[in-house]
Amino acid sequence: MRGTSGAERVVVLALDGVYPFELGIPSRILGAADGRYEVLTCTVDGRPVRTSSDFTVGVEHGPELLATADTVVIAPIAPDRMPPTSLPEEVRDALALIRPEARIVSICTGAFVLAAAGLLDGRRATTHWQLAGHFRRLFPHIDLDPDVLFVDDGRILTSAGAASGVDVCLHLVRKDHGSELANAVARRCVVPPFRDGGQAQYIEQPVPERGAASTAETRAWALERLHEPLTLADLADHARMSLRTFARRFNEEVGLSPGRWLIQQRVARARHLLEASDLPVDHIAGQVGFATGASLRQHLHAAIGVSPQAYRRTFQAAGR
Repeated sequence: MRGTSGAERVVVLALDGVYPFELGIPSRILGAADGRYEVLTCTVDGRPVRTSSDFTVGVEHGPELLATADTVVIAPIAPDRMPPTSLPEEVRDALALIRPEARIVSICTGAFVLAAAGLLDGRRATTHWQLAGHFRRLFPHIDLDPDVLFVDDGRILTSAGAASGVDVCLHLVRKDHGSELANAVARRCVVPPFRDGGQAQYIEQPVPERGAASTAETRAWALERLHEPLTLADLADHARMSLRTFARRFNEEVGLSPGRWLIQQRVARARHLLEASDLPVDHIAGQVGFATGASLRQHLHAAIGVSPQAYRRTFQAAGR
């Protein structure tokens, strides 16, 4: 249900024990998208809610706002406030107001709320990696993937902990309006413009050991040369490391193998070119380092489940 300005209405549901940082993410990210979204916040009774910190937040809207939403975001709550397998009546009644066609997004532990409401039955989903075991014990029938930043399962999207809420909100902008606007939003908010949903949530050693060389410079070098047939040996040579040391350190810093990271960057660059240009698919494949158009089609389909032509049609329509 569009707002008075024609913007898509996004309603954020704040429950008792809400994390204040994540509560503000939709407004901060979607609110920077040139007026494309109207972001409002509600509670199940229109009253202030306690946060996970030492303060409460007051909002101007009650649950009736959910019935007007194009997109509903379930903000996360502290683990000790998470619902059991059945929700409090007032929460269940509030969720029942969401229109069948509305998109629903959860951040972090918000997935527990959706699962308890039965909205994730038969779907793939994610939540914070530390709570994966607890989630599976409560909801064994849900296909939980705790190793990704977010899952887009059509009408319902779930994201992992904290900053992955930024990733899923940027994904919404990119999906609705294209990468140019998403990138502009990211620049305004000083956040990375693109972290693929399949990227690992948790990296065992995100900070290199003292005195250890980083792969960051080599990654920047590779991004300028995606059109070239880069190999692991090329990357290791640039970093002045052995193949084994480079591969290990790269995985420690990025959470991905160099090969998978290169494919993700090439697919991301191809997506941008499909959105922003009319270049033929085979030409785009060459510009991003895939040997053939068929190779690009294969990798794009593996990443997002559509062909280059279908992807281009979707984003050209979104940009109108």
